[in-house]
Amino acid sequence: MNSSIFHLIKCLAVCLFVLLLTACSSTPSAPEDTVSGDPKDPLESINRPMWTLTWDYADQYVLKPTSQAYVNNVNEDVRSGLYNMALNLNEPSTVINNLLQGKFSDAAKSTGRFLLNSTVGLFGIFDPASDFGWTRKQEEFGEVLGLYGIGDGPYLVTPVTGPTSVREEVGDYVDRYYWPLAIIDFWPNILRAGVLALEQRASLVDQEQLIQDSIDPYEFVKNAYFQNMQFKVYDGEPPIVVDEESEEELEAFMDEFEEIDE
Repeated sequence: MNSSIFHLIKCLAVCLFVLLLTACSSTPSAPEDTVSGDPKDPLESINRPMWTLTWDYADQYVLKPTSQAYVNNVNEDVRSGLYNMALNLNEPSTVINNLLQGKFSDAAKSTGRFLLNSTVGLFGIFDPASDFGWTRKQEEFGEVLGLYGIGDGPYLVTPVTGPTSVREEVGDYVDRYYWPLAIIDFWPNILRAGVLALEQRASLVDQEQLIQDSIDPYEFVKNAYFQNMQFKVYDGEPPIVVDEESEEELEAFMDEFEEIDE
């Protein structure tokens, strides 16, 4: 099975999942008192059970223990090398996505990172580019769409993989067709995805307690997801949205306060 067939199957699976959620949205399966009516989350009644399946079962009984075993039993240098190799394959897509956003300086740095790390760094095992100040900064096609005004679309919780959105799924699908990801065979691609998933799960250890201590873990993760997406689209400088109604109430309060003070 080559990578094109793999991408086609993944795309069809995502489309089928979205259609299933849309078809089932008329029969909510979550208690009414947990459904917030968030316009960004029209499929909440389906997303919540998917979140329970993902966080309470798939993560706790499969991904978390597997990640812990990986971290505890694999040499740190080996882990670092595998992770660097997996991320190095994203650099060409980052170059193109930077160009599409007009970030020519970042595109040049990403090009330099890929060339240097793929040669001197032995196919990305090592990261000598960082010694030149060329730090890794991945750009995704979903961020390109966001910069040009394409909204996130409905929030989705896909089984096992967790929080995402329609825009991110579209962006991820496009990113997989950039070279060299498009020519990687099925099993090497699975290995790469596994390394990324294990390392990303290991990095969530510090945030895990915050999720568990939150009043509503589902809402906590959803809000964090959208904040992170906005942060990425605007490179850490999202626009300040002024709530005109709240601003008017504040001004009225201050006017009353000044009158009392006089």
